[in-house]
Amino acid sequence: MKVFREVDDVPRFFVPSDDITPTSVTVRGNDAHHISRALRMAAGEHITVCDSGGREYDCVLRTFTEGAVVADILAVRQQDTEPPYRLVLYQGLPKGDKLDTVIQKSVECGVCAVVPFESERCVVRMKPEAEDKKRERRRRIAHEAAKQCGRGILPEVGATVSFEAMLQEAKKADLVLFCFEGEGTVPLPRLLADHPVPRGGTIALIIGSEGGFSLAEAARAVEAGCLPTGLGKRILRTETAPIFALACIAAVLELGD
Repeated sequence: MKVFREVDDVPRFFVPSDDITPTSVTVRGNDAHHISRALRMAAGEHITVCDSGGREYDCVLRTFTEGAVVADILAVRQQDTEPPYRLVLYQGLPKGDKLDTVIQKSVECGVCAVVPFESERCVVRMKPEAEDKKRERRRRIAHEAAKQCGRGILPEVGATVSFEAMLQEAKKADLVLFCFEGEGTVPLPRLLADHPVPRGGTIALIIGSEGGFSLAEAARAVEAGCLPTGLGKRILRTETAPIFALACIAAVLELGD
């Protein structure tokens, strides 16, 4: 009879490797404040620390100072929650706060980076003076999602780029999936089966904004080496499409292992 167990609900934090020694870790800044003030943790309680390099540390809190918390390392192990491939999501810039939702949920689905881009049919355009502030907030959303879902790395959120710049970057991947509603696409599961990605390889997933892509953009994407793929018979919202596609990718390439 199979025995089930609950996943340990231990707070999780990412710490730079410079703050990790063979015997202890130092948590600084906002995370230290969160441990001591928000969670009201005390010496002797346990946390999990990740170094963003594939290692997890089981730690017990020891000392609290202004702006820092020191914990002793009890055990070290290789982290095993990352997909066997790298996923980069290129998301057409959507209206309002939809990108926040896309970032949060796509991090939970396993992406290592999210790069917003502008295309012909984007309703909104990124204002250069607002880019840095918005990117920093989006990074915080990605980092919080990574902690919440048990990721072993801190996914990156890139600056907003043009459609052409996006293609030039995406085509470096082992497999480039261009999600398009028009004719001539191949269902995503079939593409994944016909184009195997080596373990540790990179998959680029390109999703349009609310207006989708123009025929000219689709032609340019194919010219750049992208594989046009469809996500079924229903029309998905721009914030739904990436999550649907990422779930399909995980079902085919990850959950079957």
